[in-house]
Formats: sequence, C-alpha cells, structure tokens
Amino acid sequence: MSKKAAELHKKASEHLTRAAHHHGEAAKHHEAGNHEKAAHHAHTARSHVIHARGHSDDAVKAHGEEHGRK
Repeated sequence: MSKKAAELHKKASEHLTRAAHHHGEAAKHHEAGNHEKAAHHAHTARSHVIHARGHSDDAVKAHGEEHGRK
C-alpha cells in the first residue's frame, strides 16, 4: 500500500475513534437529560464520520492510482 493511502486510512481511523467517543458522550448526556449537550456531541460525532468517509474514499483512490486503476 502506498504511503499516501496508508496515511489516509490512519486519518479515517482516527476520525472514527473520535466519533465513537462523541457518541458515547452523547449517550451519557441524553441519559442524564442534558439534551442540548447530547445533540452537540451527536453532531460532532457525525462530522467525524463524514471526515472519515472522505479520507477513506481518498485512500481507495490513492491505492487505485498506485496500481494503475481509476
């Protein structure tokens, strides 16, 4: 795997880890009745998932380019 693709996969993984953390925080706040804080963490988690998806897509493209596929 190319260095570029590997780095992009690593970034995707980091964003998914952050998303999991924020989903956990959202659950805690929701259970405690702090719905505004829960919503904030849920939206932050979603943002990390979107960024992870972008990095993942870019990693697939980089891998394809390395092996002559588009």
